[in-house]
Amino acid sequence: MKRQKDHTCAHCQAAFGQFFSHLNPEDLELLNDHKQVLQLKKGQVIFREGQRAQGVYCIREGAVKVFREGHDGRELITRFVFPGEFVGLKAIISGAPYVASAMAMEDSSMCFISKNDFYQIMVRYPEFTRVLAVSLTKMLEEAEERMISLAQKPVKERLAETLLFLDRSFHPHALNGAKNYLNLSRYDLANIIGTAPETVTRLLADFKDHHYITVRGRKIYLLNPWELQRIANNY
Repeated sequence: MKRQKDHTCAHCQAAFGQFFSHLNPEDLELLNDHKQVLQLKKGQVIFREGQRAQGVYCIREGAVKVFREGHDGRELITRFVFPGEFVGLKAIISGAPYVASAMAMEDSSMCFISKNDFYQIMVRYPEFTRVLAVSLTKMLEEAEERMISLAQKPVKERLAETLLFLDRSFHPHALNGAKNYLNLSRYDLANIIGTAPETVTRLLADFKDHHYITVRGRKIYLLNPWELQRIANNY
């Protein structure tokens, strides 16, 4: 079957400039031939905690949540993965089993690269490996900032901060005035900020009453991000 042009790494607006522009044309073509382009439906599991990594997933479109299951069975969301980012990177580098599970938050497209092909690229291209190290450092910094936020900020401030972070992450190239929205369950929001869904529902209602947001079902529209930023910083 003929490979679609827009499924090649060179035509991937999400990841080519950051990661794969360092590869020469021959190696880039080899990667195109070996990788698998996957189409996942919302809620489809990519891998589960404890499984062995066979490769990495590079997100092209959509969004992925990485989570662990607590002792009470609740999901503990550790991070989100967006277009141009890898999921499963730590496991493939460490050689250890996945320490968390990953699931598509919406219909998503991603490329699976086997660990052997990925290792060969790392060995042949030191600059590619350096960019990966920067990416891992960013993940660590975000995890540290989240731990500080959970430890120091009240839940209202954490919710405002999280809404702003998710809006920037889901819509990195949004134009001013664009009516973008967050399509997240109250359960997921509660897991992110470390509180109960009922508390999230109550605080969202308060934000709505003050015209900081508007809510239509699961969709949350940010009307006044400046005021949300003031709340997030007020601790």
